[in-house]
Amino acid sequence: MRNIVLINKKDNVVTCLRAFVQGETLSINNKEIKLNADIPVFHKLAIADIGKSGLCYKYGEVIGCATTDIKAGDHVHMHNIESTRGRGDKKAPTSERGDKCN
Repeated sequence: MRNIVLINKKDNVVTCLRAFVQGETLSINNKEIKLNADIPVFHKLAIADIGKSGLCYKYGEVIGCATTDIKAGDHVHMHNIESTRGRGDKKAPTSERGDKCN
């Protein structure tokens, strides 16, 4: 059974298909990732470090900006990511603007 959804090689965030417990270790792309927190089913997990204001990729698309440093193994949710979609005051980052959010 697959425990995560990883679609694109540039993804730094995956979706968990089951609940995970802090301390569990996953092997993703031949890399061992130890979970730093409990992660509920269908929530997101960082599989790479993402610096504050860094872009978060899921399914090969930007899903938001990190509001704080996120480490591989962290739970990614509204406490540490801000969506760039559906807001009138913020535009989604483009490749021309680099890998940081404004």
